[in-house]
Amino acid sequence: MKDFKELLQSADWKSEKHVPVIELSEKVEKDKSIKISVCVGKEIPHPNTTAHHICWIDLYFNPKDEKFPYQIGKLQFAAHGASVQGGDTSTVYTQPEGCLTFKTSKSGTIYAMSYCNIHGLWANSAELKF
Repeated sequence: MKDFKELLQSADWKSEKHVPVIELSEKVEKDKSIKISVCVGKEIPHPNTTAHHICWIDLYFNPKDEKFPYQIGKLQFAAHGASVQGGDTSTVYTQPEGCLTFKTSKSGTIYAMSYCNIHGLWANSAELKF
């Protein structure tokens, strides 16, 4: 049986991007709102079709010296061009990006995990320091 971490991809492929890109507010302060932006395909767009798309991005925060992370957000992307006429017949496509805010009094690590319906799970992290 595979260990779950063996299922996570972190290196990108040449022609498309899967790794979630995490960006934090320029100024972060303890117990103040911290804005996090996350997306897949920042430099090279990921396909967004009925057959090939990003389904979701999960965000977690693991405070320094704590054993377990906290889930701080989940972004779902539900529209990929499908309609009652079939795949890629709609003009509605959800882009795999979003933002959220949260507060903390500790430094730590932000983790993002994305899921591509063809290429599986992808992960990235960013340090949050005060």
